[in-house]
Amino acid sequence: MKISRFEDLKCWEEGRVLARTIYGFANRKGFRRDFRLSDQITGAAISIINNISEGFDAGSKNEFIRFLGYARRSCSEVQNCLYVSLDQNYIEESEFRNTYEHCEKVRKMIDGMIRYLKADKHRDDKETGQPGNRRTGKLVTRRIGELANLRTGELANSRTGEPANL
Repeated sequence: MKISRFEDLKCWEEGRVLARTIYGFANRKGFRRDFRLSDQITGAAISIINNISEGFDAGSKNEFIRFLGYARRSCSEVQNCLYVSLDQNYIEESEFRNTYEHCEKVRKMIDGMIRYLKADKHRDDKETGQPGNRRTGKLVTRRIGELANLRTGELANSRTGEPANL
């Protein structure tokens, strides 16, 4: 499967599921009256998927990596807000644990994507003698196409189907 849209990225898909969960919490009666926390946690959840999609269309691996770093930090922000949500009794302990772990899963997927892009950039430098960020967006899109099976730090080579550790 070739990845030609940000919607094809597994880390974006999981981030979207996470945002849906966070919005479910924020729409609860007591939670939604806490405007500051509600805005902060939903904004951070949106930021995860916004930065993945922006980075995908940034046009260079370096820019994509930079935006993935922002998305990664937004996962931490959501986790921090989950603690406040738990302390204010807006969510149950089990909801906290499950959602905190979901943030960890999204972060690991983002980390895997970053490692892949950095390794791919290094390969480009060796193959062409040019820095990877000077290459066209076509190369970025082609190589990202190999990420169809990226799951929590593992990558399956699109040609062979063999897993590769990142």
